[in-house]
Order: sequence, then C-alpha cells, then structure tokens
Amino acid sequence: MSLELDRKPAAGGLGLDIFHYVENTVYAALGGLLCITALLALGSAGMEVWEALRDWSTSDAIFAVIERLLLVFMLIEILHTIRTSMQERTLKCEPFLIVALIATVRRVLVITLQSAEVTRDAAWTPEHEAVFRSTMLELVVLGVLILVMVVSIYLLRRSRIHEIAHRREHGEAHPRHG
Repeated sequence: MSLELDRKPAAGGLGLDIFHYVENTVYAALGGLLCITALLALGSAGMEVWEALRDWSTSDAIFAVIERLLLVFMLIEILHTIRTSMQERTLKCEPFLIVALIATVRRVLVITLQSAEVTRDAAWTPEHEAVFRSTMLELVVLGVLILVMVVSIYLLRRSRIHEIAHRREHGEAHPRHG
C-alpha cells in the first residue's frame, strides 16, 4: 500500500517543473557569482580603508572607500532581490529602485570628487568651465532622479501598507513578504 497521494499532473506540469528547476539553478549560480563579487568588493573596500588610514590627509581616499562600500551595498541588495524572487516566485520593483538609488548616490559622489579636482586647479580655463558646467547639469539631473526614486519607494511602501490594512479589514489572507 502506497502512502503517496493520487495526484493528476496539471497541464504542462512537468514542463513547468523543469522551467522552475532551471530558473532556480540560474538564480543560484547568479547568486553565487554575486556573493564572490561582493566579497571581493568588500575586501577591496577594506584595502581602501587601510590605505586611507595610512594617508588620511586627503579626501580622495574617503570618497574611494565610500564608493566601494556603496558598490558592496548594491550587490547585497541585488542578492536580496534574487533570494526574494526564488522564495516568492515574484519579481518586485522596490529592490531595483533601491539599487538604482544607491548607484545614483554613488555617481553623485564620483562627480563631486571629479568637480573638486577641476576646481582645485589655479588656472581656470574654458575647458575647466565647460566640464564644471556639464557636471553641475548632471548633478541636477541626478538630484531629480534621486527625488523620483525616493518618492517611488515611498509610494510603493505606502501602497503595500494600505493593501495589508485592506486585507485585515476584509479578513483576507496576508500575502507572503520576504
């Protein structure tokens, strides 16, 4: 006597199982590579901190450390997104907005460092002025982009809170959150 339940395979059940297996395998491989990359970036950030401690008279080292740590943070957010996608079998946009926000802040830091280098020179040439104007324009665009992403994240979270409250009011089951 078998203890297995008598299950009828759903239409395309085996094909879907194969696709889920392949999808999870690719996610796991991608996650493994991202873990290695994050560890390498973290080690690189540690080396940058060590170098900054040896020569802490300039702000260049601080920007380099912050840039590396933000890269690690972006990689961790992407790993979180992969883990959530594997668990819930859904793709959410909030983690991508967070990664984009971190990348934008990282770019703002790089531009700030570059424009500090240009303005440090004693001779102010027309080329320096053109570079400075273009970097200021890029900073304005990035600032607007940061504002849009922050508002988007806020609205997503607010809508999720309202959805949970609505489900509680109507006695519905809660959706899975990771």
